[in-house]
Amino acid sequence: MRASRLVSILLLLQTRERMTARQLADTLEVSVRTVYRDMESLSAAGVPLYGEPGHDGGYRLLGGFRTRLTGLTADEAESLFLTGLPAAAADLGLGAVVTAAELKLMAALPAELRERAERLTRRFHLDAPSWYRDAERAPYLTAIADAVWNGLAVRMRYLRWEEPHETTRTVRPYGLVLKAGRWYLVAGGAERIRTYRVSRILDLDVLDERFDRPDGFDLADYWRTYLECFDARRHQGEATLRLSPNALDRLPHLMEPAVVHAARRTSTAPDPDGWTRVTIPIESVEQALPELLKLGADAEVLAPVELRERIVQTLDTLIDTYRRPT
Repeated sequence: MRASRLVSILLLLQTRERMTARQLADTLEVSVRTVYRDMESLSAAGVPLYGEPGHDGGYRLLGGFRTRLTGLTADEAESLFLTGLPAAAADLGLGAVVTAAELKLMAALPAELRERAERLTRRFHLDAPSWYRDAERAPYLTAIADAVWNGLAVRMRYLRWEEPHETTRTVRPYGLVLKAGRWYLVAGGAERIRTYRVSRILDLDVLDERFDRPDGFDLADYWRTYLECFDARRHQGEATLRLSPNALDRLPHLMEPAVVHAARRTSTAPDPDGWTRVTIPIESVEQALPELLKLGADAEVLAPVELRERIVQTLDTLIDTYRRPT
């Protein structure tokens, strides 16, 4: 375990050039004191390490020192072939590059690891898009990916939800995110960083204008925060329901996780009929209406009054429709 950790420290410093003891400890999931001991061991073994104190300090390797060790275990070699994401790479115009990289990696592996990696690719397949949904067309994805890679600004005509629906913006593309089969562009604008759905880009020009990414910007951290804020902005209202035991069982299969978690958190003790009262977040009455109708007669809307009345109106219309002679 310790030998593997020492190799990991060397590889981290090679790829990231400079890291603090805290960053190394967090990445390796050990204590800072353990990192200090490991650094002493590496120095004693002749590895040219240099530690700089201060806020901008950290450890780095001197003189372009590089190790040829990979330290790949059998499990690690297998896992590399789960990260290829061939469909996503093809979307970005990198399908041939990924295939070539996999071939080179496979050729470099010892025979035993090569056989295990080949077995894994025959047994696991990733299909990112959601069920019952065609893959979105994103004709400008390759051009955007190239701009992201080369740090070039783009001017795009974009179709947004609010009015005016069409808008033209010049942005600095920081990264691309694949979420449930849909590509999203994270880009800096005149005021702040925004997220754009790539399929809604109507026209695109890659400019000759280069830009520098913000110091400390981390795409994964940004996306995680964006999703949390998105849910908070989206759920501006609440609805109070009475749910039958059957509805409670079906809820995880019909509603999104935020609704399910809220229902479980706010559920009361069952009444004499076995029904439970819950409070769930909703975007609007219009959005909640079709969602709650999925529960059928196993749910009763108690509040808000407007949503309850809309449910009644919808049911009255359905009754009139089905009672009409055919």
